[in-house]
Amino acid sequence: MSKLAIRGGKSIIEHEWKKWPVVGKTEIELVKKVTESGNWSYNGPMETEFKKKWAAFNGSKYAILVANGTVSLQLAWEALGIGYGDEVIVPGLTWQADAATIVDVNAIPILVDIEEDSWCIDPAKIEAAITLRTKAIAAVHFYGTICNMDAIRAIAQKHNLFLLEDCSHQHGSVYKGKKVGTMGDVGSFSLQITKVLTSGEGGILTTDSFEIAEKLDALRNCGRHSAMSKFFSEDISVDTGNYVSEGNFIQSGNYRITEFQAAVLFGQLEKLPGQIALREENAIYLNSKLAQIEGIKPMRREPGTEVQSYYRFAFRYGSEAFKGLPVKKFREALSAELNFPIISCSPPLNADELYVPQTKKRHRISDEYFEAINTKRFQLSVATKAFHETSVCAHHKILMGTKEDMDKIAEAVLKIKDNVDELL
Repeated sequence: MSKLAIRGGKSIIEHEWKKWPVVGKTEIELVKKVTESGNWSYNGPMETEFKKKWAAFNGSKYAILVANGTVSLQLAWEALGIGYGDEVIVPGLTWQADAATIVDVNAIPILVDIEEDSWCIDPAKIEAAITLRTKAIAAVHFYGTICNMDAIRAIAQKHNLFLLEDCSHQHGSVYKGKKVGTMGDVGSFSLQITKVLTSGEGGILTTDSFEIAEKLDALRNCGRHSAMSKFFSEDISVDTGNYVSEGNFIQSGNYRITEFQAAVLFGQLEKLPGQIALREENAIYLNSKLAQIEGIKPMRREPGTEVQSYYRFAFRYGSEAFKGLPVKKFREALSAELNFPIISCSPPLNADELYVPQTKKRHRISDEYFEAINTKRFQLSVATKAFHETSVCAHHKILMGTKEDMDKIAEAVLKIKDNVDELL
């Protein structure tokens, strides 16, 4: 038995982990090219070409680049015609933007609990939440698990509901031959700095519908209708006055991305397939090690998953096997052993300090609506338990280490278990 690092002992891993983001010559050279060109704004050659590259990579007919992943969700709801009084079913465990953007279009998020072994929305609980006002379902592929898309799509089709996939954690994942972001009406991706494909900030929207793509393109560009028919053309003008005028402008704002961000994305996309493969290989190996430790349960790999991308690596902790040690103390001890921050999952949306829609005056459209967006009316027992009792999570760069690193992660868990009395 060796002394735990959190009690002054030696850490299992002392080296520095791989830095994120990973930057190479491509990003530097292309950003320089944009700088020298003076073409810094939107609809330029970098953005135009990257949209085509992402559409081809992801198997979508159309791709739209926007300012960030939150904006992408809001514009998706608007393009789908979601508005005042409509209800949208959302998982109760996710980043707050999935629900907040629904409120921002004056609709009502209906929070539905999650599956214990995937932390994705529970299809068995979706149908009970459907009412005459329900217009859409948000399927959020969470951390390192793809949603049960067969079940969710069947429910959406049965009730004639729109289906949005939030793929912000899952760039490149493949389910039964289809990339995430191609199985619903719209796919939404975040490009924020911690994501597996990043330009610092940014977002991507994917769809196979020309009508939806055209609306999305107009919504991100102050209501202007661009020439979406030129999506695969090299000749899209950067002139900020160019738009297709057919007397059908729509109210919107500026949610555009810049040429600098698009340039960075070329280099990041070059690296993405190899990074996904490395993370997946290490995750499968690490899960096989962790599954042998009493009290540790890996997250489910959804049947039909062919490629699994990881935003965070997660597993479930059972305190009973660790003499009742609270999960918070376990995470602190593991952080010290790995020289890496180990955290909880996101808080459930009915108790998330960042999701407080009733703090905004503009949301008080009516007393009925104001009460409908009250988060406290939802019960999320599985999500609550995950946050408070079982979740153990780490940023995806922990999966970019070596096989030896994965062995040492499992070794660190065993070390804590063997020395748990030090923490009690």
